Amino acid sequence: MPRRILLLGGLAVLLLALGGGGYYAYYFSGLRSAPKQLSLSTPSPAASATTASALSGNWTIGTGSLSGYRVNELFAGTSSPHQAVARTSSVSGSATVGDDSGGSYQLSAVTFSAGLAGLASVDQVAGRDVRLRDNVVSRSLEVQRFPNATFTAASGSVPDAVTSSQVDLSVPGQLTIHGVTKPVTATGKAQLNGGRVEIAGSLLVDMTDYGVQPPQIGFTTVDSKVTIDFDLFLSKAA
Repeated sequence: MPRRILLLGGLAVLLLALGGGGYYAYYFSGLRSAPKQLSLSTPSPAASATTASALSGNWTIGTGSLSGYRVNELFAGTSSPHQAVARTSSVSGSATVGDDSGGSYQLSAVTFSAGLAGLASVDQVAGRDVRLRDNVVSRSLEVQRFPNATFTAASGSVPDAVTSSQVDLSVPGQLTIHGVTKPVTATGKAQLNGGRVEIAGSLLVDMTDYGVQPPQIGFTTVDSKVTIDFDLFLSKAA
Protein backbone atom coordinates (compact mmCIF):
# COMPACT_ATOMS: atom_id res chain seq x y z
CA MET A 1 0.00 0.00 0.00
CA PRO A 2 2.72 2.63 0.89
CA ARG A 3 4.42 1.93 -2.44
CA ARG A 4 1.16 2.50 -4.27
CA ILE A 5 0.64 5.81 -2.45
CA LEU A 6 4.15 6.94 -3.46
CA LEU A 7 3.48 6.01 -7.08
CA LEU A 8 0.19 7.88 -7.09
CA GLY A 9 1.87 10.90 -5.52
CA GLY A 10 4.59 10.87 -8.15
CA LEU A 11 2.01 10.60 -10.90
CA ALA A 12 0.12 13.58 -9.49
CA VAL A 13 3.26 15.72 -9.54
CA LEU A 14 3.99 14.65 -13.11
CA LEU A 15 0.48 15.53 -14.23
CA LEU A 16 0.78 18.92 -12.54
CA ALA A 17 4.03 19.63 -14.37
CA LEU A 18 2.95 18.35 -17.78
CA GLY A 19 -0.81 18.30 -18.06
CA GLY A 20 -1.09 21.48 -16.01
CA GLY A 21 0.66 23.57 -18.63
CA GLY A 22 4.02 23.62 -16.91
CA TYR A 23 2.67 25.24 -13.73
CA TYR A 24 5.22 23.46 -11.52
CA ALA A 25 8.15 24.84 -13.51
CA TYR A 26 6.60 28.30 -13.65
CA TYR A 27 5.80 28.69 -9.99
CA PHE A 28 8.43 26.66 -8.19
CA SER A 29 11.63 26.49 -10.29
CA GLY A 30 14.49 28.97 -10.21
CA LEU A 31 14.88 28.91 -14.00
CA ARG A 32 13.80 32.43 -14.69
CA SER A 33 15.39 35.64 -15.98
CA ALA A 34 14.50 39.21 -16.90
CA PRO A 35 16.24 41.77 -19.14
CA LYS A 36 17.90 44.77 -17.54
CA GLN A 37 16.18 48.12 -17.28
CA LEU A 38 16.18 50.18 -20.47
CA SER A 39 19.22 52.46 -20.70
CA LEU A 40 21.17 54.60 -23.16
CA SER A 41 22.72 52.78 -26.10
CA THR A 42 26.27 53.15 -27.38
CA PRO A 43 26.33 56.34 -29.49
CA SER A 44 26.98 56.00 -33.20
CA PRO A 45 30.05 57.67 -34.75
CA ALA A 46 27.76 60.35 -36.15
CA ALA A 47 26.66 61.44 -32.68
CA SER A 48 28.60 64.70 -32.90
CA ALA A 49 26.63 65.75 -35.99
CA THR A 50 24.11 67.61 -33.80
CA THR A 51 25.66 70.80 -32.43
CA ALA A 52 24.49 73.12 -29.69
CA SER A 53 22.97 75.58 -32.17
CA ALA A 54 20.89 72.79 -33.72
CA LEU A 55 19.18 71.67 -30.50
CA SER A 56 16.54 74.39 -30.42
CA GLY A 57 13.29 73.46 -32.13
CA ASN A 58 10.58 70.80 -32.17
CA TRP A 59 11.53 67.15 -31.65
CA THR A 60 9.39 64.05 -32.21
CA ILE A 61 9.77 60.49 -30.93
CA GLY A 62 10.77 58.12 -33.72
CA THR A 63 11.81 54.58 -34.58
CA GLY A 64 13.73 52.48 -32.09
CA SER A 65 11.89 53.92 -29.09
CA LEU A 66 10.67 51.53 -26.40
CA SER A 67 8.71 51.75 -23.19
CA GLY A 68 7.41 49.20 -20.72
CA TYR A 69 6.92 48.11 -17.16
CA ARG A 70 8.73 46.04 -14.53
CA VAL A 71 6.86 44.52 -11.59
CA ASN A 72 7.75 41.89 -9.00
CA GLU A 73 5.87 38.58 -8.88
CA LEU A 74 6.26 36.20 -5.95
CA PHE A 75 5.46 32.58 -6.77
CA ALA A 76 3.95 30.31 -4.14
CA GLY A 77 6.61 28.26 -2.38
CA THR A 78 9.44 30.71 -3.20
CA SER A 79 11.12 33.46 -1.18
CA SER A 80 12.71 35.55 -3.96
CA PRO A 81 10.54 37.55 -6.37
CA HIS A 82 10.66 37.27 -10.15
CA GLN A 83 10.59 40.48 -12.17
CA ALA A 84 7.93 40.45 -14.86
CA VAL A 85 8.94 42.71 -17.75
CA ALA A 86 6.88 43.84 -20.75
CA ARG A 87 7.71 46.32 -23.50
CA THR A 88 6.10 48.05 -26.44
CA SER A 89 7.47 49.92 -29.46
CA SER A 90 4.14 51.72 -29.86
CA VAL A 91 5.53 54.99 -28.54
CA SER A 92 4.84 58.51 -29.77
CA GLY A 93 5.26 62.07 -28.59
CA SER A 94 7.14 65.33 -28.95
CA ALA A 95 8.94 68.10 -27.09
CA THR A 96 10.06 71.64 -27.83
CA VAL A 97 13.59 72.75 -26.96
CA GLY A 98 14.21 76.47 -26.42
CA ASP A 99 17.46 78.41 -26.78
CA ASP A 100 20.27 77.95 -24.27
CA SER A 101 19.62 80.02 -21.15
CA GLY A 102 21.97 80.07 -18.18
CA GLY A 103 23.70 76.78 -18.96
CA SER A 104 20.63 74.77 -19.96
CA TYR A 105 18.08 74.35 -22.74
CA GLN A 106 14.46 74.91 -21.79
CA LEU A 107 11.89 72.20 -22.49
CA SER A 108 8.20 72.83 -23.10
CA ALA A 109 5.12 71.00 -24.40
CA VAL A 110 6.54 67.58 -23.48
CA THR A 111 4.24 64.68 -24.38
CA PHE A 112 5.12 60.99 -24.34
CA SER A 113 2.49 58.29 -24.95
CA ALA A 114 2.76 54.48 -24.95
CA GLY A 115 0.17 52.20 -26.55
CA LEU A 116 -0.74 49.62 -23.90
CA ALA A 117 -2.22 47.14 -26.37
CA GLY A 118 1.29 46.56 -27.73
CA LEU A 119 2.78 45.49 -24.39
CA ALA A 120 4.45 42.07 -24.71
CA SER A 121 6.27 40.17 -21.95
CA VAL A 122 10.01 39.74 -22.52
CA ASP A 123 11.11 37.98 -19.32
CA GLN A 124 11.58 34.20 -19.24
CA VAL A 125 10.34 31.47 -16.90
CA ALA A 126 11.12 27.82 -17.59
CA GLY A 127 8.11 25.81 -18.68
CA ARG A 128 5.81 28.81 -18.98
CA ASP A 129 4.65 30.99 -21.86
CA VAL A 130 4.85 34.35 -20.08
CA ARG A 131 2.90 35.97 -22.90
CA LEU A 132 -0.22 34.52 -21.30
CA ARG A 133 0.30 37.18 -18.64
CA ASP A 134 -0.28 39.91 -21.22
CA ASN A 135 -3.99 39.11 -21.52
CA VAL A 136 -4.39 39.37 -17.75
CA VAL A 137 -2.58 42.71 -17.68
CA SER A 138 -4.66 44.00 -20.58
CA ARG A 139 -7.88 43.22 -18.73
CA SER A 140 -6.58 44.81 -15.50
CA LEU A 141 -5.70 48.02 -17.37
CA GLU A 142 -8.97 47.94 -19.34
CA VAL A 143 -6.98 48.66 -22.47
CA GLN A 144 -10.11 48.77 -24.64
CA ARG A 145 -11.30 51.82 -22.66
CA PHE A 146 -7.90 53.32 -21.81
CA PRO A 147 -5.50 52.43 -24.64
CA ASN A 148 -2.61 54.72 -23.71
CA ALA A 149 -0.37 55.73 -20.82
CA THR A 150 0.64 59.37 -21.26
CA PHE A 151 3.26 61.56 -19.59
CA THR A 152 3.08 65.34 -20.04
CA ALA A 153 5.22 68.19 -18.74
CA ALA A 154 4.70 71.90 -19.26
CA SER A 155 8.37 72.72 -18.73
CA GLY A 156 11.79 71.32 -17.92
CA SER A 157 15.44 71.78 -18.75
CA VAL A 158 18.35 69.94 -20.36
CA PRO A 159 21.97 70.87 -19.45
CA ASP A 160 23.87 72.15 -22.48
CA ALA A 161 26.53 69.53 -21.70
CA VAL A 162 24.31 67.11 -23.66
CA THR A 163 26.11 68.36 -26.76
CA SER A 164 29.28 66.57 -25.64
CA SER A 165 28.33 63.92 -23.07
CA GLN A 166 25.56 62.11 -21.21
CA VAL A 167 23.60 64.31 -18.80
CA ASP A 168 21.19 63.58 -15.95
CA LEU A 169 17.55 64.58 -16.29
CA SER A 170 14.73 65.06 -13.80
CA VAL A 171 11.42 66.23 -15.26
CA PRO A 172 8.30 66.68 -13.11
CA GLY A 173 5.03 66.15 -14.92
CA GLN A 174 1.68 64.40 -15.03
CA LEU A 175 1.12 60.69 -15.75
CA THR A 176 -2.26 59.44 -16.96
CA ILE A 177 -3.10 55.73 -16.75
CA HIS A 178 -6.51 54.07 -16.64
CA GLY A 179 -8.17 57.48 -16.90
CA VAL A 180 -6.45 58.76 -13.74
CA THR A 181 -3.84 61.55 -13.73
CA LYS A 182 -1.20 61.88 -11.00
CA PRO A 183 1.93 64.05 -10.54
CA VAL A 184 5.19 62.15 -11.07
CA THR A 185 8.86 62.88 -11.75
CA ALA A 186 10.65 61.09 -14.57
CA THR A 187 14.40 60.67 -14.09
CA GLY A 188 17.02 59.47 -16.54
CA LYS A 189 19.87 60.38 -18.82
CA ALA A 190 20.14 62.03 -22.23
CA GLN A 191 22.73 62.03 -24.98
CA LEU A 192 23.16 62.87 -28.64
CA ASN A 193 23.16 59.75 -30.78
CA GLY A 194 23.56 59.87 -34.54
CA GLY A 195 21.88 63.24 -35.00
CA ARG A 196 19.06 62.30 -32.63
CA VAL A 197 18.50 62.95 -28.95
CA GLU A 198 18.22 59.74 -26.91
CA ILE A 199 16.58 59.81 -23.48
CA ALA A 200 16.44 56.73 -21.23
CA GLY A 201 14.98 56.64 -17.76
CA SER A 202 12.20 55.52 -15.48
CA LEU A 203 9.55 56.48 -12.96
CA LEU A 204 8.01 54.53 -10.09
CA VAL A 205 4.26 54.33 -9.53
CA ASP A 206 1.79 52.36 -7.45
CA MET A 207 -0.87 50.87 -9.72
CA THR A 208 -3.54 51.21 -7.03
CA ASP A 209 -3.14 55.00 -7.22
CA TYR A 210 -4.51 54.73 -10.75
CA GLY A 211 -7.46 52.52 -9.84
CA VAL A 212 -5.72 49.35 -11.06
CA GLN A 213 -5.60 46.32 -8.78
CA PRO A 214 -2.63 43.89 -9.00
CA PRO A 215 -3.52 41.18 -11.56
CA GLN A 216 -4.87 37.97 -10.07
CA ILE A 217 -2.75 35.05 -11.30
CA GLY A 218 -2.95 31.60 -9.70
CA PHE A 219 -0.20 30.78 -7.18
CA THR A 220 1.29 34.26 -7.68
CA THR A 221 1.30 37.49 -5.66
CA VAL A 222 1.88 40.61 -7.75
CA ASP A 223 3.39 43.75 -6.18
CA SER A 224 1.40 46.95 -6.67
CA LYS A 225 4.55 49.04 -7.21
CA VAL A 226 5.54 49.29 -10.87
CA THR A 227 8.62 50.73 -12.56
CA ILE A 228 7.89 52.31 -15.93
CA ASP A 229 11.05 52.54 -18.03
CA PHE A 230 11.70 54.02 -21.46
CA ASP A 231 14.35 54.54 -24.12
CA LEU A 232 13.29 57.31 -26.50
CA PHE A 233 14.88 58.51 -29.73
CA LEU A 234 13.83 61.99 -30.81
CA SER A 235 14.43 63.50 -34.24
CA LYS A 236 14.19 67.17 -35.04
CA ALA A 237 11.13 68.13 -37.04
CA ALA A 238 11.81 69.62 -40.45
